[in-house]
Amino acid sequence: MPTADVGLDNKGEAVAFTRKEFRTIMMNMQNMMRQAQKLQKQMEKKQAELASTTFTGKSAQELVVAEFTGDKKLVNISFKDAIVDPDDIETLQDMTTQAINDALAQVDAATQKTLGAFAGKLPF
Repeated sequence: MPTADVGLDNKGEAVAFTRKEFRTIMMNMQNMMRQAQKLQKQMEKKQAELASTTFTGKSAQELVVAEFTGDKKLVNISFKDAIVDPDDIETLQDMTTQAINDALAQVDAATQKTLGAFAGKLPF
């Protein structure tokens, strides 16, 4: 009779395995861990690429332009002379909000496209 090892099933109950079954299970777990580590490295690389990418958001008529990095840091905001009116601050605020939201939406879309692909590759 082959020697057996004991483990727990998903309900927490004891289960006996032959040595061969136990080795197979352990090898499968090691393979899954290697796959997970490989995916983690790939994901970190893609995150770094995203972080170094610049996304440019624009308001209507490009009167306000906002630039963000892929990790959502504002790096530049510019205003066309036509939008700077001391008597109409509300329009400047609205256009600034439009440009910022446009850039952030681009960052979110690129992040989902780039990193969302990893969700289907997880080995578990």
